[in-house]
Amino acid sequence: MLLSAVNMKLRDEYGSLDDFCRSLDIDRAELEKRLADAGFEYMPEINQFR
Repeated sequence: MLLSAVNMKLRDEYGSLDDFCRSLDIDRAELEKRLADAGFEYMPEINQFR
């Protein structure tokens, strides 16, 4: 669920993960760790977690 929500926001509203995290006051490292623990990695060239 987290993956879908984050990727949707990145696709529709934010140009980068930094913009997303700054706008929502989210710790980028914590978000990346939670998604990495689930097997996903941020890919800046496509602005998505895969």
